[in-house]
Amino acid sequence: MKRKLTAAMGIAAMMSAVAACGSGSGTADGNGKTTLEVWVMDGSAPEAWAKQLNKAFEAQHEGVTVHMNTQQWNGIQEKITTALSEDSPPDVLELGNTQTAGYAVTGGLADLTGMKKELGYADWNKGMLPSAELDGKLYAAPWYAANRVVVYDKSVFEKAGVTVPTTREEWVEGLQKIKDKTDKQPIYLPGQSWYVYAGFLWDDGGTLAAQDGAQWKGTLASPEAAKAMNFYRKLQSFSTAPKDADEATPQQSTDVVPKGNVASWIGLGWEANGAIAAMEKAGGKADFGYFPIPGTSASQPGHVFFGGSNLAVSERSPHKELAQDWLQTATSVKWMKKYAEATNGALLPNSPQAQIKPEEDSFAEAMVASSGVGHLTPITPGWANVETDPNPIKTYMTKVLKGTDPAKAGKEADKVITERINNS
Repeated sequence: MKRKLTAAMGIAAMMSAVAACGSGSGTADGNGKTTLEVWVMDGSAPEAWAKQLNKAFEAQHEGVTVHMNTQQWNGIQEKITTALSEDSPPDVLELGNTQTAGYAVTGGLADLTGMKKELGYADWNKGMLPSAELDGKLYAAPWYAANRVVVYDKSVFEKAGVTVPTTREEWVEGLQKIKDKTDKQPIYLPGQSWYVYAGFLWDDGGTLAAQDGAQWKGTLASPEAAKAMNFYRKLQSFSTAPKDADEATPQQSTDVVPKGNVASWIGLGWEANGAIAAMEKAGGKADFGYFPIPGTSASQPGHVFFGGSNLAVSERSPHKELAQDWLQTATSVKWMKKYAEATNGALLPNSPQAQIKPEEDSFAEAMVASSGVGHLTPITPGWANVETDPNPIKTYMTKVLKGTDPAKAGKEADKVITERINNS
């Protein structure tokens, strides 16, 4: 998960290096004490939570100091790959949930399968769990996640007489009312917001890629993919957003929404906060409401992509047992609940038992409502190759939006996906 996903979510004080005296087990350093090295990403954990966690851990492990080293997302994959190949890598690492399988397949991560019970495996969010496993083995513990919701201008919806929709049909009907009764763009939806499309695809029973024996194959030529893309096309017809760009080009939250012409859009928490800040800086005021992306029926919201991170132990950690103890503590229900409280509900903890009740009518409330139907991209080391530019899913979407038959565009995309995903 990229830095911006959490950087602007209202978490003011972020992680800095934390060191204190304590005690524990593990291999002693040259000075007779043990330093546990933990790598976390910039924007992932509030400073107060980290200090409290490490102080408690050190108190239970005599002679141990936990040193947290904050890393930047830019260039992190290469840095971690190098670190895991060295004799003394960091003991614990935060890994993006779409990156974990790639590190696991190289043998760089410790096998945690035997710790499932101690880690609380059975209680983890079922949408986050797959990213921590590969070939039936556990290589990490889910830490946190976040997903997209619909952000809307309350005043525009009220003017058009639109209530919060709970189904796709109601959603489209509402957008049509806004188009007919106001001068606002009903929804801002770029043509290549492929994470949004993936949710529609999962709603309709499809998938981005599927296993075919020992190999993987792209599946965008399927009827399910066409159905999902046709719904995306219907939504996109209410938007003036470019058909050949994603939500970051231009950045929807800071370059588009603050201009005041958008009635609704689909985004993450940091984007909503970014839009609010930009509007206030310009002397205006945001009056946003939030609702889960509607599903095919009112009984369940639409599926969403989970962006987030896992925590793993290095296979070559000089303090592997101690590192496993820290990971078990940090990802426990007790400390994950404190984490949810510290992030003010802006991030989803790894267990529903640790979820706090979000504020009414907040982004977090809408996000939590979708958390039970969160999904991930295919769990295979080769998936990272699929997302490299030019992303074949984005190309497929633009082609369909510009008139190409979905089956034809899907077949062309599947050829690229199949080639890339099996090249790991």
